[in-house]
Amino acid sequence: MKINEQTGRVIWITGLSGAGKTTVAQAAARCLRLKGVQPVVLDGDAVRDAVRDSHTGYDRVSRLTNAYRICRLAKLVADQGHLVLVATMSLFSEIHQWNREQLPNYLEVYLKVDWESLVARDARGLYSRFDQGNADNIAGLDLDFDEPSEPDMVLENQEPFVKPEKLAKKILTHFQVIRN
Repeated sequence: MKINEQTGRVIWITGLSGAGKTTVAQAAARCLRLKGVQPVVLDGDAVRDAVRDSHTGYDRVSRLTNAYRICRLAKLVADQGHLVLVATMSLFSEIHQWNREQLPNYLEVYLKVDWESLVARDARGLYSRFDQGNADNIAGLDLDFDEPSEPDMVLENQEPFVKPEKLAKKILTHFQVIRN
């Protein structure tokens, strides 16, 4: 897919906690900056922290609220001609559908990781806290997760470890953002 260089675009990287979304988006941003492109990175956790809405938790309704915020921010930035890299779970099919209908040059990447790898990574301790009864509303456990039904690209990101830079370059070359 060749995209007009003058229009904005959104590369939406989704997957469960521990899939590597933020790490891959940051690697893609570094690669693009080396090529003279200044992308905007919207990370789900960073947006949540920046907005600091005390009424938005981690239940389904709150997660939808936060996801739509990220969607609208991505649209605002992309409509101004920027390349936007989004790294967020976006757990629900209605988010993916809204994105396809509303975002310019929307490209969805699903970082698919087997459960054993996610639990082994567990950098934030979400899965272990859930197992101990100290956490709830964890996507893939007690909160349903709609696996993307029509992603533009699926990347397996489990053991053996794949360097984030390699995954980022696969994404950027696949969508012809950079040449190999």
